[in-house]
Amino acid sequence: MPENRSVWKNHQIRMHVDVIDGLAAPTKLLKNASILHSYLKQWIRGNIWIYDDRIVYIGDRMPERIDQTEVTECSGLYIVPGYIEPHAHPFQLYNPQTLSRYAAQYGTTALISDNLNLLFQKDQKKALTLLKHFHHQPYHHYWWARFDLQSEVAEEDFILSPDRVSDWLDQDCVLQGGELTGWPSLAAGDDLMLDRIQEAKKKRKRVEGHFPGASEQTLTKMKLFGVDADHEAMSGKEVYSRLLAGYTVALRHSSIRPDLPKLLKEIKELPIASYDHLFFTTDGATPAFYTDGVTNPLIKMALEEGIDPIDAYHMASFNIARYYGLDHLLGSVTAGRYATLNFLEDPAEPNPVHVMAKGEWLKWENADLQKDKTDLPWHDLGFAPLTANWGLTMDDLQFSMPLGLHMVNGVIIQPYSVSLDLAADELPDNQDEAFLALIDREGNWRINTVLKGFGNVKGLASSFSATGDILLIGKNKEDMIAAWKQMVEIGGGITVFENGRTVFEMPLELNGTASVAPLPEMARQYTEFHECLKERGYPFEDPVYTLFFLSSTHLPYVRITPRGIFDVKKKTILFPSIMR
Repeated sequence: MPENRSVWKNHQIRMHVDVIDGLAAPTKLLKNASILHSYLKQWIRGNIWIYDDRIVYIGDRMPERIDQTEVTECSGLYIVPGYIEPHAHPFQLYNPQTLSRYAAQYGTTALISDNLNLLFQKDQKKALTLLKHFHHQPYHHYWWARFDLQSEVAEEDFILSPDRVSDWLDQDCVLQGGELTGWPSLAAGDDLMLDRIQEAKKKRKRVEGHFPGASEQTLTKMKLFGVDADHEAMSGKEVYSRLLAGYTVALRHSSIRPDLPKLLKEIKELPIASYDHLFFTTDGATPAFYTDGVTNPLIKMALEEGIDPIDAYHMASFNIARYYGLDHLLGSVTAGRYATLNFLEDPAEPNPVHVMAKGEWLKWENADLQKDKTDLPWHDLGFAPLTANWGLTMDDLQFSMPLGLHMVNGVIIQPYSVSLDLAADELPDNQDEAFLALIDREGNWRINTVLKGFGNVKGLASSFSATGDILLIGKNKEDMIAAWKQMVEIGGGITVFENGRTVFEMPLELNGTASVAPLPEMARQYTEFHECLKERGYPFEDPVYTLFFLSSTHLPYVRITPRGIFDVKKKTILFPSIMR
């Protein structure tokens, strides 16, 4: 059942009213709590009555009947709304279910997630069925509808056909269109993207931007096109310029952009009197970044920076719910909302000791009580281990490309002229270059070039990429082929081969892009992977984002894509991919 329309049936609502009239007992009673009341914007003392998954009353009264009511004494506890992550990328090695399970233990009980990985499923019915499965999870899960694919993909016209995009926007749990990584085409006259924005607006959905370094003129134009929010501010002045243009602004703190401390310091020095249109996001951080939780560390940073505690908690809950039109369900501890609550021992410590979502205890006295330990039926939903009915040979690793890709940092790539002899089967360690290939996961095409700045990995294969195709990186062609074979053997994932042996492997059983392992295990594997690459000369902070962004055409300056080597600024294919 869609969450943001008819959540409770008539007979359920009548029962909720019966509790108020003393004709029925609440299922749970929280006594003598200090409650963050978001509409009064103050802490109040009172009791909370819950019936099943809904708050039916807060205030001084005690229910007339408490037969079979679970009563919890909350003296000394502070109750705040469950935290919301408004900009999740839920397939960053983990999957939406494992991320939700983990996040809930630290109080983040609602996610608003990117649907990019789901778009690449040709059977869209299965992808949309996944959304229904998430409705029955003990968390709140909402989605975006992408209007662009973040890379040059041959089947884009099918993947983003008007009917398919409309089907996504028709889902009640889809709250917004975007993020608009392809906004330059909109500015250049792409009416198809403008039509999608217009459709989202007609269906009362928000539209999320992606505007790093945008000028005042660009921000104004994008506002006229219909964009509501942006998460790319990298300074206090950029936060201010977005607010000035009428945007809601997500303050980001992620594994590749840990900007929040800087943003908080700088916005305090600017004439920003209200934080009502600000909220927090971790923007799809990689697993190890979440060691201390998801949203709670961001609230902690705000508190330590001297932000008013109520503003800090609102930026993690109430502001987000109100922006997305969910404030009748989430974001406040008031009657009629879901009983999704965090219990704190001190407002200065946002990591809750108890967590409740939809009226169910998920955490009690810091112990995990989650009952839903069964994985979703991923295979039935189109997420199976990767298979390959094609082979990879030395003929596929022929390199003669005059243009290579030079990593300026972990995500920015410049073109450069290749002067190496690429006929050799191995490149020397004293030169900071490696073979790079992107190969169709179905084995139909390939594009080969050289990558400078990645380090001295002998052979790496990854089915984790922006398009789900296969990346091969290495100095030794035989080790690259061996890494590919091992990657296929484990059903998809990331493998590193060296001198004929496996030195690292990370299985990603869900289409080769995500794992079913718990998030702490993925954090351990991610850290091991990063250390493995650092030992071999990888100099940057986030190798997983490097793998992902090699094909992402929203970043400068050149990318390796399914259609070939792509010039981001000129929007042209410099060298096309070739059929195998």
